[in-house]
Amino acid sequence: MNLLHLKYALEIEKTRSINKAAANLYMGQPNLSRAIKELEKSLGVKLFYRTSKGMNPTPQGEEFLSYARKILAQVDQVEHMFTDENKNTQRFSVSAPRASYISTAFSNFCSNIKDGTKVEFYYQETNNQQAIKNITENGFHLGVVRYHSRYEDYFTRYLADKHLSSEPLMEFKYTIAVSRHSPLAEKTVIRKSELEDYVGIAHADPYVPSLPTHDLQKEDMAFKTNRHIFVYERASQFELLGSHNNVYMWVSPMPENIIDMYGLKQIECVDNDNIYKDILVCRKKYKKTPLDLKFVEELRNSIASLNL
Repeated sequence: MNLLHLKYALEIEKTRSINKAAANLYMGQPNLSRAIKELEKSLGVKLFYRTSKGMNPTPQGEEFLSYARKILAQVDQVEHMFTDENKNTQRFSVSAPRASYISTAFSNFCSNIKDGTKVEFYYQETNNQQAIKNITENGFHLGVVRYHSRYEDYFTRYLADKHLSSEPLMEFKYTIAVSRHSPLAEKTVIRKSELEDYVGIAHADPYVPSLPTHDLQKEDMAFKTNRHIFVYERASQFELLGSHNNVYMWVSPMPENIIDMYGLKQIECVDNDNIYKDILVCRKKYKKTPLDLKFVEELRNSIASLNL
């Protein structure tokens, strides 16, 4: 089996015809049929069957074709990466939780792009499981992982199993974010019981890999009320927080410029003893690029500006 065999099979799937596929591939129909038979023999499965409407993939063929598409897409990506046009492109990628101090660091990082420089930057806000998967499977260089301190041992083992290394960024307690026009904004400190009549905003995707959803809900403070708004986008949460006086959100420490921009106030919750940790993750033995190091510098600058 070779890459040509993958292309042949995908062209037959596309055209549903050996003759049309052969014409598109600029080869004779007997040669294409022979190549597919050789491929099926090497795999030990039948990839296509004939119907009145043409060639259709078998169940095993469908599975094979899904892998073939991924393999050829990756080959195209590698070839594209090393064309003359892209050799000098600066690349950077990071996955992170939805945290204002991280997005601020990324914004400051991007402000250093020089005019005329070719860049490809990827910044994905997501949960821990996807952040780790992005590094191990999707080619991302860096990730920020957040977890409750009680999961320290779990994450140490989990990252080791995934052949990932980590370095600490910060420890913190969540605070309450509300609109400056909310009745809660008049308080300097708050207790959890005072939130019962308000609606909690929470991110809807899990942050602990492999933890069942019902256990996750016990860990997330916002799930302990029966009034929720679930969001996936930070922009949505800020719009809700700034526009409504009856909502609140547990947040990691926020930079002052973000608080001012959206008309918010952070309030300490005096009976919240949960400690969380953010760590920077990458593959073991991965050597950080100058761009990686610049981002980490901006990240630590952003942390230093927080009122911790």
